[in-house]
Amino acid sequence: MDRRGLPMIRRIVVRLLPSLLLVVTGIAHAAEFYGDPNSEAQKWVKAHPSDGRVNDIRDRIASQPAARWFGDWTADIGADVASYVGRATAAGRTPVLVAYNIPNRDCGGEESSGGAASATAYRDWISTFASAVGASRAAVIVLEPDALADLGGAKCDSLKATRLSLLAYATAQFKKKSPLSQVYLDIGHSSWLAATQAADLLGQAGVQDARGFSLNVSNFKTTQTETAYGKAVASELAKRGFGTKTFVVDTSRNGNGPPPADDGNWCNPSARKIGVAPSVSPAGDAPEMRLWIKNPGLSDGQCGTSAAKAGTFDPELAFKLVHGY
Repeated sequence: MDRRGLPMIRRIVVRLLPSLLLVVTGIAHAAEFYGDPNSEAQKWVKAHPSDGRVNDIRDRIASQPAARWFGDWTADIGADVASYVGRATAAGRTPVLVAYNIPNRDCGGEESSGGAASATAYRDWISTFASAVGASRAAVIVLEPDALADLGGAKCDSLKATRLSLLAYATAQFKKKSPLSQVYLDIGHSSWLAATQAADLLGQAGVQDARGFSLNVSNFKTTQTETAYGKAVASELAKRGFGTKTFVVDTSRNGNGPPPADDGNWCNPSARKIGVAPSVSPAGDAPEMRLWIKNPGLSDGQCGTSAAKAGTFDPELAFKLVHGY
């Protein structure tokens, strides 16, 4: 063999590896998750090399492959997603992306209000998102945190039919335009909906076109609790004819579990801690993956232990999450 061609072959294999792994195994590998070099935590670390907290934040948070969120703040959804997934593919890694742009996004609250201006605008946006990931590139996609779980409350009743239709459209778009993507519809957490109610909503939101569902996004429930709940939801889905559906759990902030009273105190509660690093379970085990979907250190809003606006990196909040203060 002419060895002059080997470097090029190696580069091609590295670029294709995440996609090949998904084709062969149907699941991303934890060692291959992509860490965003331009995450808010990374940017803070680079800008504050002399800060006394920098080593802990760099080593325990910024170095972990957390998800990248896309929403109404994203300037050009097609270009930005394509660029991000392209960088991950070039690095031989699988990116984890979150779509967070459903109209009337935080109908059950107010800290994360916003979303697409209309149903038509959302369809265009999510279709472009799916196309930008591409048909031959691998990605893990978490669809619309809280969008389904919010439908369990009276504040969002008027949005139910449209929201379910939009989520079903989204899952169908990824199945059609990005078949290598592992798509998980978010369904909140174990204290939000009964397993039967969660399964009913997932069934109406296109779970047949998704790999499964996500749990505990931005929350603090223990992995053990969410695993039991996830198995119950999966069982209910199977009873409804949806076959075997898997689930992933956000472990980014569940190291100490929920606040002691577990009274719905979700907004920057004190004494919480980062959880186990992103990982993939052995085939057939649950959850399928433990992911950092929430980026630790990003504020939930101007409440609890942080005065920073939602989505803003707060180094003191990050430092406390490292140590469980």
